[in-house]
Amino acid sequence: MQQMSFPGIESPARGETHNLFFALWPGESTRAQIEAAAAQLKRSHAPQGRWLNPRRYHVTMRYLGAHVALPPQLVSVALAAGDEVRVPAFDLVLDAAGSFRNSNIPWWLGCSAEPVGVDALSRGIADALRALGSHVAGGGRLVPHITILRDADRPLPATPIAPIVWPVDEFVLIDSLLGADSRYTILRRWKLRP
Repeated sequence: MQQMSFPGIESPARGETHNLFFALWPGESTRAQIEAAAAQLKRSHAPQGRWLNPRRYHVTMRYLGAHVALPPQLVSVALAAGDEVRVPAFDLVLDAAGSFRNSNIPWWLGCSAEPVGVDALSRGIADALRALGSHVAGGGRLVPHITILRDADRPLPATPIAPIVWPVDEFVLIDSLLGADSRYTILRRWKLRP
């Protein structure tokens, strides 16, 4: 994930935190297929951990930071950047499962082949943010994935899954509130070009 810096924005303290990010948000049919694939992995591998609620499934495209309060200036810039993105719709094929080797061992569904459309959209968002004077930190390659399990008791080796063809025709800006009343709020949706 890449991070954006805005001078004067406080780092989050204890309590509620707003994570702001651009994402791909699956439709109900795709979400149901992702949920079925996660259930199959749960049955076949029986890991311990925290399974994500299917309503939280998404692919993060560009992370805009964690904040103690949702910064209006950052939201305005993000909304304006989203308005400028002109990228064609594409299919995202989820055909692999695995895990990252960090401290909370998240399991995910992802792609065995480099998805061209995801890279174009990620670049489009970054270019729009830069054009508006925002400083986009980072520069690592985006690895599109949907987290399905957190705090797994063990890593998941690379595992093929039955392909899920996700017709991506929009992207969204999400405010993820973490705290006593955790929730996702979609601040805006943008349609991709046909």
